[in-house]
Amino acid sequence: MEKQKFTVIPRKMIFPFVLVTSVFALWGFANDITNPMVAAFKNILLITNFESSLVQFAFYGGYCFMAIPAAIFIKKFNYKKGLLVGLALYSAGCFLFIPAGHAMAFWAFLVAYFIMTCGLAFLETTSNPYILSMGPEETSTRRLNFAQAFNPIGSLTGMLVAKEFILARLNPATEPERAGLQLSDPDAFSAMQKADLDVVSGPYLMLGVVVFMFFVVFLLARLPQSQPGGAADPSSSLSATFNRLLRNKRYVASVVAQVFYVGVQIMVWTFIIQYAEKELGMAKSTAQGYNMIAMAIFVSSRFICTFLLKYFKPSLLLLALAIGGIGFTLGTVFIKGMPGLYCLIAISACMSLMFPTIYGIALKGLGDDAKLGSAGLILAIGGGCLMPPLQGLLIDKAVWFESSLSSVRVSFVLPLLCFVVIALYSYLVNKNSRLVNSE
Repeated sequence: MEKQKFTVIPRKMIFPFVLVTSVFALWGFANDITNPMVAAFKNILLITNFESSLVQFAFYGGYCFMAIPAAIFIKKFNYKKGLLVGLALYSAGCFLFIPAGHAMAFWAFLVAYFIMTCGLAFLETTSNPYILSMGPEETSTRRLNFAQAFNPIGSLTGMLVAKEFILARLNPATEPERAGLQLSDPDAFSAMQKADLDVVSGPYLMLGVVVFMFFVVFLLARLPQSQPGGAADPSSSLSATFNRLLRNKRYVASVVAQVFYVGVQIMVWTFIIQYAEKELGMAKSTAQGYNMIAMAIFVSSRFICTFLLKYFKPSLLLLALAIGGIGFTLGTVFIKGMPGLYCLIAISACMSLMFPTIYGIALKGLGDDAKLGSAGLILAIGGGCLMPPLQGLLIDKAVWFESSLSSVRVSFVLPLLCFVVIALYSYLVNKNSRLVNSE
């Protein structure tokens, strides 16, 4: 009887749950077709690691810029309209890759990424609290973890497309060879750049078409409204909601933790390619294969961890995984060769539970405040905007460290620090009753 009461997905919510969950795969695809583009643009345009990682700055900058406006929009209107705006912006950003490729301008690609992720900010700000509302609050964290488990399926597909349809089709010339050609035959170098940028743009055009098709499906679908939040209640105003969120220590701590989690996720998946290239001499397409292995581990671990949430408190399982992340990151820094790469890949098993669990802990018990609360957690995705360029700068400039550690390995001290913060957060959430008063 108790099991019936606390059903994860009520029968009447199965169709809307499946439809909204499909969107999780869409932004997973966007995230992980984009991560390898940092290395691709570096090679094509002959720019530094710091400059190429501006791809991530633009990509995750869209989340920072649009998260609060998206929350205000869905608070004023509804979840379905938020999804439609997100899909429209996502599709428009993808289509902008075609003129960016013709212009052969790095800044134009950055603008396209930014507009794409303004759409993704709408989708994530809308979809996460919508999923939480589709059933009993007692099973909300499990429900979100289950929905988020389909995000890596999109991620794996994005990685496969990046590997087979972009990285494998780029001109195999190395950076020194390209630099030599730029000096000896600028026209040939420009033609090579144009061909490579067309290769990059093609899959994004197809992605734009697919996303537009989803827009049409959602436009025609009948979706339930969110649970009522008291439209006439003065306590539902933006200022009152914002003040309540700022006073909620559990929520504020969760936003901080989410900043560091997203930072570590993007750094690990972005710089697997550079690690494999510089430490082991692998080709980019081969290195991307290891990135896909990492994502497969991530997917498997998320389903396993979602099952384990039946038996363990979310914060306790989060603590165990953060400690595991610290251990594997230390291995990435201090162990040479393939064992170091294996440690880097294994970090993904520890990351699998983190985003939806922090999200669920933060929004549990917030009611209609979750609409604006969701925006703070999506704003936290800005961790992926700032930290990859910092790691890229370390790879370029880390010459002050002892010679036994390469700059690539040293750069993983940033993910290490992120895991320390997440471990501290999960420990406090597990032990401090003021932070877990509604967990």
